[in-house]
Amino acid sequence: MKHLYCDICKKEVVDPITDRTYFHIREYDLCETCKDDLDYAVKYSVRDKKPFDFLWFDKLRVELIQDGLKKNRIPVARPANR
Repeated sequence: MKHLYCDICKKEVVDPITDRTYFHIREYDLCETCKDDLDYAVKYSVRDKKPFDFLWFDKLRVELIQDGLKKNRIPVARPANR
């Protein structure tokens, strides 16, 4: 049995299944909750980016993950009037 822990929140992922219960982004393993927070944090920045650039997108995701490692959670900025 494999024991896997989320790199952000440090919780154990029970019955780890790739791309279902945990997600591997570069060298980081994220649980489903942290991946949802990451997607939400990136969502509004991506909508306003014209033209879209994949290098920028990857850099943004990694920066958010690295910031989340320091705070033990992904910083989710909710827009005020949306």
